[in-house]
Amino acid sequence: MEKLFLVRHSETEGQHEDSPLTKTGIRQAQMLATFLEKYGHSIDRIISSPYLRAIETIKPFARKNNVTIEMDDRLEERVLSREPLDDWEEVLHDTFVDPELKLTGGESSTEAKKRVLSLIDQLENEDCGNVLLVTHGNLLALLLQKYNREIGFYEWKRLSRPDVFLVQKQGGEYTVERIWED
Repeated sequence: MEKLFLVRHSETEGQHEDSPLTKTGIRQAQMLATFLEKYGHSIDRIISSPYLRAIETIKPFARKNNVTIEMDDRLEERVLSREPLDDWEEVLHDTFVDPELKLTGGESSTEAKKRVLSLIDQLENEDCGNVLLVTHGNLLALLLQKYNREIGFYEWKRLSRPDVFLVQKQGGEYTVERIWED
């Protein structure tokens, strides 16, 4: 892998895996396609969460550039709990403080991070050019911790929809740059 683009999906109508993009989210997906084209790096491979909102976010770009969207379950959003949570944001905060914290039917930060990093490890060992991953906010924040340990709850809160980061290796070290312009 040469360059890695990490994309958070556009605005959506809900959190269910089949939740579609809002009208604003559809416009954001079109803006994202234009942005990625103008950014000047070809995308050789697109891998997305199988959730509808992730696929719809990258579909305009993929169609315009004739790149197949591959699905990978390792990019699915992390489930905090299978039971409804009124205080889900407080619980999410606590999972950044205690990465082993796990609720009923949920996944700890450590487990979610291990899941997504298995994909990154696989890609780092492949000659696949520039890769774009489409995922969800919480998982994106956990993935970014690979490159910057300081990423936590407050950085997650500052992520936009969509959002785009560029990861590349320079002089043996990875650099991460937020390239999306709100």
